[in-house]
Amino acid sequence: MEDQTRTNLEAAAWRSFVEHLQIRKDVQNIDLMNLSGFCRNCLYKWLLAAAKDQGVELSKDDAIKQVYGMSYAEWKANHQTKASDDQMQLFEDTKPLHSEISGHR
Repeated sequence: MEDQTRTNLEAAAWRSFVEHLQIRKDVQNIDLMNLSGFCRNCLYKWLLAAAKDQGVELSKDDAIKQVYGMSYAEWKANHQTKASDDQMQLFEDTKPLHSEISGHR
């Protein structure tokens, strides 16, 4: 497969993935982290890291809006629920498995 074709397919898959997460506002970041080791915050941070690596100017707020479809303040006010003690314990227990952003956990 040619590099440009692969890049186009990956970009289309990214857009579909982000659109799906924007539709599934009921899915909490804590649950994504506990099950998969990444969440919406990881996605916007990966986007920021990729922009930086490629010399593209992208603000944190713009990266958040691309992933969440809204500002983080709006997301938090309208869609984020308080994590339970069990969710927080699982989050702590699975920290070694959480995604890396630019070489940092």
